[in-house]
Amino acid sequence: MKTLFVSYRVTDLDRSLALYAALGYGELGRVETGDGARLVILKFPDEPSASLELVHRPGDGPVDVGSGFDHLAIQVDALAATLERLTAAGLDPGPVQHPGGPQGPKTSWLTDPDGYRIELVEWPSGQPDGMTAADFA
Repeated sequence: MKTLFVSYRVTDLDRSLALYAALGYGELGRVETGDGARLVILKFPDEPSASLELVHRPGDGPVDVGSGFDHLAIQVDALAATLERLTAAGLDPGPVQHPGGPQGPKTSWLTDPDGYRIELVEWPSGQPDGMTAADFA
């Protein structure tokens, strides 16, 4: 088994698509499900398949993120350059943080139009991509 993608319900599809496009996601496909509802499947250019689905159901009203969801984590190659690009796109990423100390990963936080939190992570030089059991040894 493997995870296919994460799916978020969004209030304003165009506004959400603009933010996720600024992050670097590209549209893989869309499905119209009736009553104005749409599913938009996204992925990063280097990903082999979908990683995020935005679900827009206008008849359901505004999204309430609530307290059960925490955040989406996205690995970036160069956090400083990513933050500059996002700021130039009109977004407001948070400051760089070092949660594991100065030799650990660099992070920054961003919130999408519906309140979903996004953690941007730059691994230290030499760290393998992704998170594995070795990170907890």
